[in-house]
Amino acid sequence: MTPGITNTTTNLLAGLHDSGNRAAWSEFDSRYRPILIAFLRQMGLNETDAADVAQETLACFVRDYRRHKYDRAQGRLRSWLVGIARCRLADMRRVALRRRELRGESAIRRLPDDSQAEAIWDAEQRRFIFEQAIGELRQVSRFNERTIEAFDRVVLRGEAIESVSAALDLTPQEIYNAKNRIVGRLREIVARYEADFEDA
Repeated sequence: MTPGITNTTTNLLAGLHDSGNRAAWSEFDSRYRPILIAFLRQMGLNETDAADVAQETLACFVRDYRRHKYDRAQGRLRSWLVGIARCRLADMRRVALRRRELRGESAIRRLPDDSQAEAIWDAEQRRFIFEQAIGELRQVSRFNERTIEAFDRVVLRGEAIESVSAALDLTPQEIYNAKNRIVGRLREIVARYEADFEDA
């Protein structure tokens, strides 16, 4: 998602009805592809297979959506995407299982149930939103690079405040103050991104 150019899921889905609306497809793709890939990695796929299954999932969703097969009254968008991804994954695993059985290898682990799959999706979505928010903070905030680096090292990487203070020539109090300001700004950015996913 590009900072400042986000749509609610409702607006985004409305744009997908128009097959010529490349902007809607591009935003839909950039919003959901990374979450799908991370979700599929959690299901045990390698990066290449996860990317392939994510592509199939997105293409299948858009095709079905334009044929009016997706009814928001019957479930959330994420449930629909998870369902498509799990079907593609199950197909892939059935093929792999047949190959393994022919070679006498053990079976592939079972897929998680719906609630487990959605919990994994939610965790990956939260991680994606946080990464996007940090990226936006770095790109468009008025915080200087030293302040952001101090936040990154102390809050995100868990380094000792004393060592960061010495390395960046900032007092511990300056780091605490910066941390509080950044956390406040970050919460605002995260809330905005979460609102974009609210009705998904």
